[in-house]
Amino acid sequence: MNTQEATLAPGGTGGAQVALLVIDVQVGIIEGFHAYRGREVLEQINKLLTKARASNMPIIYIQHDGEKGHPLEVGTPGWEIHPDIKPREGELIIRKRASDSFFETTLQHELERRGIKHLIVTGCMTAYCVDTSSRRAVSMGYDVTLVSDAHTTVDNKLLTAAQIIAHHNALLDGFDAGSHAITVKPADEVTF
Repeated sequence: MNTQEATLAPGGTGGAQVALLVIDVQVGIIEGFHAYRGREVLEQINKLLTKARASNMPIIYIQHDGEKGHPLEVGTPGWEIHPDIKPREGELIIRKRASDSFFETTLQHELERRGIKHLIVTGCMTAYCVDTSSRRAVSMGYDVTLVSDAHTTVDNKLLTAAQIIAHHNALLDGFDAGSHAITVKPADEVTF
């Protein structure tokens, strides 16, 4: 492990089979990069957080540690998890330095410790951390529900953010590794 850490405040839940994963929803992406439909995505994630908290489902935040000068530079305002979806006491925060939320982090250990077998995935950035973490989770034996209207990104040189999101929603729906797969559905269809 490098500088990654996991923190869990008192009062966290455990023993559930499903967890809500909130990847890199940080001020520097939503506000700094002006992520596509950022406000709407925050609203959808908040709906999911409300449902997860009501059902005592574990919630795991992933927080990207950017290098010096990066919009997500550790300790800067851009690095902070967006205040509209601020973690509550007992909700786990795992820090990472790569697109893969499992790479050199404690995520797998924390999921195993809690008996989690299924991840509901939300967050930023669609083509990087959301895609990579979803695919890796399936290859590691987890089922994934990617929430189609609760992840976002920004335009690149070839595609608009809307095209990137639509492409990944179509591409990842049904992506599998053996008996584990990604299912894509909107927030309103995600049940807890």
